[in-house]
Amino acid sequence: MPDGATERKLAEELGGIRPDLVDAYLAALPGARAAVLARLWRGLVHEPLPWVEKRVPTRDGISLLLADGRLLHGPASDPWATGTTVAHLELDGRRFDRPARLLTELGVPGGRRFADELDHSVASMALSRTAPRPGGPPASPWGWEQRSPDGHPYHPACRSRPGFSAAEQLAYAPEHRPVVALRLAPVADAMVRGRWPAELRDGGLALIPVHPWQAEHTLAGRPLRPGPNAHPLLSLRTLDLGGNLGGNLGGSLGGNLHVKTALSVQLTSAVRDISAYSVEHALTTSELVERAAERLDGRLHIARTLAAAGNGTPDLAAMLRQSPYAYAEAGEQVVPVAELPGYFAPLPPDERRERIAEFARLAVTVCLDLLDLGVALEAHGQNLLAVLDRRGRARRLVYRDLADIRISPTRVARHGLRPPSTGRLLDDDPARLRRKVLGCLLTGALGPLAGSAPALGTVLRAATQDLPAGPDLHALLNHPLPAKALTLMRLAPGADHWAQLPNPALHC
Repeated sequence: MPDGATERKLAEELGGIRPDLVDAYLAALPGARAAVLARLWRGLVHEPLPWVEKRVPTRDGISLLLADGRLLHGPASDPWATGTTVAHLELDGRRFDRPARLLTELGVPGGRRFADELDHSVASMALSRTAPRPGGPPASPWGWEQRSPDGHPYHPACRSRPGFSAAEQLAYAPEHRPVVALRLAPVADAMVRGRWPAELRDGGLALIPVHPWQAEHTLAGRPLRPGPNAHPLLSLRTLDLGGNLGGNLGGSLGGNLHVKTALSVQLTSAVRDISAYSVEHALTTSELVERAAERLDGRLHIARTLAAAGNGTPDLAAMLRQSPYAYAEAGEQVVPVAELPGYFAPLPPDERRERIAEFARLAVTVCLDLLDLGVALEAHGQNLLAVLDRRGRARRLVYRDLADIRISPTRVARHGLRPPSTGRLLDDDPARLRRKVLGCLLTGALGPLAGSAPALGTVLRAATQDLPAGPDLHALLNHPLPAKALTLMRLAPGADHWAQLPNPALHC
């Protein structure tokens, strides 16, 4: 039984390397348990779990009748609420305040493995919460990416980092604001796409940037060279090079660069490596999406993929991308959508609602217009960024990381664009395309900004007022809303599972 094993392990490690953080870490554990338990309870209440027979509202919450006859009881759960905590849940009258212990006691298929991830999530969140919170606007572009200690607002494994010691989290996680010294792997006969910079070549060798965690745990024994310093971003394995690749590279490739590295470890829902397919098709995918975005009258910029290289395996590859922060003009700033709730929080309530509505209308129209063109974005809080003016009004959007978008060959061809001939990104099914776009936009952007089901309904109605009718818009406003079944996906990994949540727009 996990039962806090990772909590204790991280405490012991901190005692050896950062004893000054131990008290703050221990003090943060109860809040982290309650935050993760709230996310787990959301999944148990709202996802299509095969071992939940019935959900029964009660005067003080909701009860779940399990297939084995037991009763699990907890507070009412708003599927779109964020920032909530659950102090405990009751299983046949027994109280559980630790998510991992509860899941182990449930004894459901896949539960023991997921319980370990929940234990990691609690411990890592508590450690993240020891990082001092910066005040005021950041001094550097990547500063916006280093402000959130809690990770995904709905995922129970929001901070799960199995395989990362306390020292490694402090050294590599963005919320601790470290400078990360990358390594370079010399590769002969590398698969290279795009203009791989001279600074990352040595004769016939391509020098592929490697994350130091990957260097130690996955590529141990492979000859590596010192690489540039970089600043970790929201996705942890993607870093801002800050001009550290040398003289002309930034200017020749369009400003400071971001590098996406392979990181073969389970973080939230996936192992974050880079497939050979992604390297092979990185530039052609980027070019197609850029051409589609040009049809949107300047409302959407694409952080271009500039070059990609790998050795043909998912464990050793990297991509160089244009920094999305290059799209800020005078008086503007580019902010990841995951950080917008905190950005808007200090505003007076009426002004905050106005700014959220402005962003929501921009995001919904951009995503639906691009979907009509045949490109389904994964517009969640990490991939989507907002260009804000001096008053905090969203003027344009920037999108980065095209690895998991979907492309409809029929739709892009209808609009005179050339679709890829083959590949896993291709999908013509309207339901799956909408699910990709709406599921990410709702759970990664609009839901966290609204913060509750009633507020989300108001946001959706305001964002779509007077938009031209169409099947994609009709699905957004008149059908249950798709959301990844994040708990079920960890209990039964290997495929996407979906929940259909009540649409609050129908009740506004």
